[in-house]
Amino acid sequence: MADPFEVRMRFTSQLQHLNASVNSSQKAAHYALKYRDMDEDLHSCILEQLERNSMNNRANIMYFIEHLCDMAQRENHLNFVRMMQKDILMVVDAVAPSDGSGAANVKVVRRVLQGLQQKNILQSDTVTEIEGCLKERDTVAEHSALSPTDANAQREQPSNLTTFAKTNGVSRPDKRQIEQRIEEDRERHKRLRESIWAIGAEGDEEFERLWEEVSEIGEDDYIAAEEDAMERRQAIEVD
Repeated sequence: MADPFEVRMRFTSQLQHLNASVNSSQKAAHYALKYRDMDEDLHSCILEQLERNSMNNRANIMYFIEHLCDMAQRENHLNFVRMMQKDILMVVDAVAPSDGSGAANVKVVRRVLQGLQQKNILQSDTVTEIEGCLKERDTVAEHSALSPTDANAQREQPSNLTTFAKTNGVSRPDKRQIEQRIEEDRERHKRLRESIWAIGAEGDEEFERLWEEVSEIGEDDYIAAEEDAMERRQAIEVD
């Protein structure tokens, strides 16, 4: 049997090093399900890391939660799902706090909540209730905390300082976190565009859609085909 302390430490490390890639979230989710007998302890790790990490990492953990719940549901280990359902308000408060420090994460929370609702992990009433809270927190433009002005302000600070600048009492991320967040959001948007154009494994969905859009063959189509064939024969004879 694995040492619970070691399992907890490794899982904590995986949460701390999550990034925008699907692989990192899936790897952490697989690890949690591998040690599902410690699900309560691992769930508490998730909540702890949401409180302790940067806003960038909290956004990554939010995306990870969707992967974990989805995989747990498919493997019929519903304890992770039930615990997340119970603590979802706590999770949202950590990822997009009411003080405005997580304004850039509001859209992240919305996307994940919609995904959880579509997978029947969260009820529509719950999502609607949380959406009401998010509207009050969505008062800052997307990435306002990551604006070029803030990046310039960070460059003006001495390089040996690790404290965050503050605007209206809200902590601002440093330049490194700004660049990291922009890169991770770019990666997520790229994956989103790819998923829009993705064709299912069977490959029939695109065919069926095009088939429905094409009108039935009529007499005019046969006449047009005969005229095209005649033109091709004439072109061959000329050559």
